[in-house]
Amino acid sequence: MTHQPIPEVAIIGAGPIGLELAVALKRQNVNYLHFDAKQIGYTFSWWPRNTPFFSTTERIEIAGVPIANSHQGRVIGEEYLAYLRAIVEQFDLAVKTYEQVTAIKPHAHGGFSLHTKTLAGEYHYHVKRVVIAKGDMDKPNLLSIQGENLPHVSHYFTDPHFYFRKQLLVIGGKNSAIEAALRCWRSGTEVAISYRQAEFSDRVKAHLLPDINAQIANGNIKFYPETVPLEITPQHVVLQSTRDGELIIHPTDFVLLATGFEADMSLFTVAGVQLEGEFLVPVHNPDTMETNITGIYVAGTTAAGGRQPRYRLFIENSHEHVRKIVTAITGHVPDKIGTISSRNYELALKEIQAN
Repeated sequence: MTHQPIPEVAIIGAGPIGLELAVALKRQNVNYLHFDAKQIGYTFSWWPRNTPFFSTTERIEIAGVPIANSHQGRVIGEEYLAYLRAIVEQFDLAVKTYEQVTAIKPHAHGGFSLHTKTLAGEYHYHVKRVVIAKGDMDKPNLLSIQGENLPHVSHYFTDPHFYFRKQLLVIGGKNSAIEAALRCWRSGTEVAISYRQAEFSDRVKAHLLPDINAQIANGNIKFYPETVPLEITPQHVVLQSTRDGELIIHPTDFVLLATGFEADMSLFTVAGVQLEGEFLVPVHNPDTMETNITGIYVAGTTAAGGRQPRYRLFIENSHEHVRKIVTAITGHVPDKIGTISSRNYELALKEIQAN
């Protein structure tokens, strides 16, 4: 009987960093398996339509493959999904999509047992190492207030057209909330914003901050500073001032809770990876990305934690995770990580957050 060799690595997650890791391993002829509970690049599939990246194209390119477009500007989510599909086609990456890894356990003969689930059934695999490269936007941050689950309330902004000639209250004051408010207003929506701070942070993207302030100053968008929502009803939202406790009744047709997202860290937990602090940061060696469990690595945005009040890891500064992991596993430093060499440059975290 001929026994198949045990795969060296299992990659969990087929976002940009997971795909870049797959390309790097394939270039070094490493036998690996690749899983995603959804489709490749799933997060971008539920982005609002026609939403451009805050990052410039060269910062989100992977595997040394340029993003080709006719405008030389920031690409939108739909264009990036097409780019990721092209990466999979170009390198003929075998990704087991819609196959969710439900458990990672030590195997009796070394390495790890992976338990997976698909619509067709459950499967088991034996691998030597595991890289968890899942994203950090699995579920929204809930406010846990009455009415949050009503049908006219959403944590996901999909298309401004949905709110045309209706009243929309946006809860939040960071980039996503402000961009949604501006796009909906320009699409014919009556927009108001409730934000817990007195004013928007200067960390808001440079092209958004003067725009939102101008629309508020001109009375085009109503602003409720220093307020928090207490209750949502089918007809209105009860806001409370954080200054004096005054209650404000704001009538509205729809509510968008732009309160951010968090990662599902259960797979780390079942694998025995320690999560530190209130932000649930996986314990790992920053030089190799190996966690406290020998043979299990973390890559991508969840390396900064499952709960991040302010994001520190993005596509553009996670490419180095691929380099570190492949080097640790194979002993060879991979080339063609991130963009092409002539456009490769480093940015400080504060510059990434401010761009």
